[in-house]
Amino acid sequence: MDDDFQIFTSLRYDPILLQVPAKNLSNSGWNWTNTSPLYMFDYHRDRMLRAATHWGWSAAVEVLQGDSGLQRLAEFVRSNIGENQQSPLRVKICISKAGELSLSSGPVPEVTLGNLFPERFPSPGSSGSDGASASLPSKATAYEVLVDSPKSARSEYTHFKTTKRAVYDEAKKRARIGLTDKKEVLIVHEADGTVMEGAITTPYFWRGGKWVTPAVSRVYNPKEGSGGQDGTSRRWALERGIAVEGTIAANSLVDGEECWLSNGVRGFFFGRVRLA
Repeated sequence: MDDDFQIFTSLRYDPILLQVPAKNLSNSGWNWTNTSPLYMFDYHRDRMLRAATHWGWSAAVEVLQGDSGLQRLAEFVRSNIGENQQSPLRVKICISKAGELSLSSGPVPEVTLGNLFPERFPSPGSSGSDGASASLPSKATAYEVLVDSPKSARSEYTHFKTTKRAVYDEAKKRARIGLTDKKEVLIVHEADGTVMEGAITTPYFWRGGKWVTPAVSRVYNPKEGSGGQDGTSRRWALERGIAVEGTIAANSLVDGEECWLSNGVRGFFFGRVRLA
């Protein structure tokens, strides 16, 4: 097996998260007593550990597993960021087969707590938060959501988040998405034309009176689910009933339809499908 890759996760560092225990977020099901500025940090550790376990990377598993692994990872992030960082950051954490950790970071825009811990997604046509609500995400900015041609195949590298990113890079190249563009492209499976996921996000679509996200198998199985990743923000939304799993056919998407997107750096944000 070719082990010339690393497992990674990207998360948000944000001092605003220190306010979470003092906010009334019980309606969102988020009973957080931790004062960490690292967004959904335990979920990020979990996804890395699942990947390391899948590939049998014993040294990486030893670094990540248990309460000691979570604490070790948090201390590694803090030591690299510093104690006095006051602005939000995107933090990319990588781990190698040998269990070696590395980190890179860069600035990201500020967001509200409603976009990080939404109580629900507003239904299509309704308004989102005006910034004053701590429970609804804002619809003030809409990402343009493009649809790739059905050219992508599911694999271990689409189920787990690794530095082997050819599927995603090629889809973004076909969609001509630049680094600073407020755009996303949906990855479409080559065999059945269903949406796997977004290049950098989990998408959610309104179907049958519910928000639906492409299904993902609990353990890697090339014949189950959409073939996409079990993202951290996706896991959070499913556990709280904000969305359900289902199948999204690419040809069911309608030009201009509203959707929601999420990832571990930006939280939950609004999108609108654009077809050609």
